[in-house]
Amino acid sequence: MEDLSEILTQLRQNGCLLVNPRRRNGIILIKPYHAEFAGPGSVIGNDFDRDVNNILAVGNLSLLQPQNSEEKRKGYLIRRQWVLLMKQIVDNPIPRERAQVILNQFEHWFDATTATLLSDEIFALLVGVLPTTIAEVRRENERL
Repeated sequence: MEDLSEILTQLRQNGCLLVNPRRRNGIILIKPYHAEFAGPGSVIGNDFDRDVNNILAVGNLSLLQPQNSEEKRKGYLIRRQWVLLMKQIVDNPIPRERAQVILNQFEHWFDATTATLLSDEIFALLVGVLPTTIAEVRRENERL
């Protein structure tokens, strides 16, 4: 596992890293008013992530240094795809549905155990709902 404090320092200093595209891993970037998920293949850092307050590894996090400008460009395109995917979830006006979709997605992208390790607060920051909404949806899912 990567040293999260070193990663956070590097991001705050305008560093640029690539989430390993060959692993099921990702990083949640916790910002002042929301959180963003950067999945496999995404570039993190530079001007986009200078306002990161904290980070959270998802899966067995592996970060690489982009080797050239083409690798960076591709990483930015992949990061954009992750942002657009999250936007599709957030565009749903019904909070309970947003909560259900983000929980389902993380179980699909990773597994149920990994999704369980992430707090209600983190999921809430990702999709703009209250942590209590995430908790309620999780309880309902457990009953099913």
